[in-house]
Amino acid sequence: MLLVTGARQVGKSTLLREVLGPTVPHVVFDPVVDVGNARQDPEFFLAQHPPPVVLDEVQYAPELLPVIKRWVDRDPKPGQYFLTGSQNLALMRNVSESLAGRVMVLDLPALSLAERCDVAAAVATSWVDDLFMADAAARLRARDRLPALASEPTLFARVWRGGFPGILDLADGMLPDVFGSYVRTYIERDVRQVANVGDQHLFSRFLALCAALSGQEVNHSQLGRELGVTPQTAGRWLALLGATFQWLEVQPYHGSTIKRISRRPKGYLTDTGLAAYLQRVSSPQALGGHPLQGALFETHVVTEVLKLLQVCAARPQLLHWRSHSGAEVDLLLERDALYVPVEVKSSARVTSGDARGILAFRDAYPRLRHGPGVIVAAVEEVSELRDGVVVVPYDLA
Repeated sequence: MLLVTGARQVGKSTLLREVLGPTVPHVVFDPVVDVGNARQDPEFFLAQHPPPVVLDEVQYAPELLPVIKRWVDRDPKPGQYFLTGSQNLALMRNVSESLAGRVMVLDLPALSLAERCDVAAAVATSWVDDLFMADAAARLRARDRLPALASEPTLFARVWRGGFPGILDLADGMLPDVFGSYVRTYIERDVRQVANVGDQHLFSRFLALCAALSGQEVNHSQLGRELGVTPQTAGRWLALLGATFQWLEVQPYHGSTIKRISRRPKGYLTDTGLAAYLQRVSSPQALGGHPLQGALFETHVVTEVLKLLQVCAARPQLLHWRSHSGAEVDLLLERDALYVPVEVKSSARVTSGDARGILAFRDAYPRLRHGPGVIVAAVEEVSELRDGVVVVPYDLA
């Protein structure tokens, strides 16, 4: 049994249709209508929909899960039920209670750059894998950059449009309407379903505020003050965004060498196109001079790295580091006790001074096994700075 989870409109149903073909039936559940009486009579519903079958947005019919468990226990043949869901909190709780050990979970994010360029299948490994090799710099130099698309020929266009599959072929002028509809549907359906949020307008403002703070450390008190809600409410709403795949948090690294370091996670909206819309950035050109340009570029790089981690043979742990003196590393990748610090710079000109955070981390933890330092930037080619720091184009294949 397979469960595909992810935000609305990332292509969960489309992926299953492409893989399974048109002969496997799809049933899409609804938060209001009890489709096929699935909630009222799950036994009868499943009897009328024999496997293989795709059950879309199954969080709206959680009564099916215990019945599926019993049926799968009687007949454990794989490939009978394919489930999708866009609400992680309640869905995963029900899955863990009902289908533990019987289901494989696939988290599906928005499209990566390689997928948008239609070259993902030709790239066996990503540049993230190279960072943990002894000859990392040589491997990185051997990689090509991804081609530009007609719809997103520049860095700002890529960040401004984001990675939802349904907008790939749309003109720029159509995107505000598309994102506006997406936000209304998300708030009216998912937010109502998962949590009892009384003031939907206030929650809309909260979502826009999270877009403005993407790439910063999470501070529930600050979020609450901005909107006039308690820190507890802000924390609960952030958890709601995470449960519906609109928000992710990168946890801090806190080794034993230095105690005065930040213990707060950094938060990111999961799609830069949605973040740009929520901040009323009207075009790729407007993004170029916007105060949030650097934060949205960092959000783009972090979410892209997370997508690449999914295809790593052994997935590294993703962290961040910041000392109270101000030294910081945007991303810290760790695998097999090897630490690779990554800085993100929205600039085509990178100097040795941009590696200060990387060097500060190495100085703070001299006993760790340190890999290459990496600066991801809007540069044309891979280059090396002093002290084993490599500068990498943001669009490396």
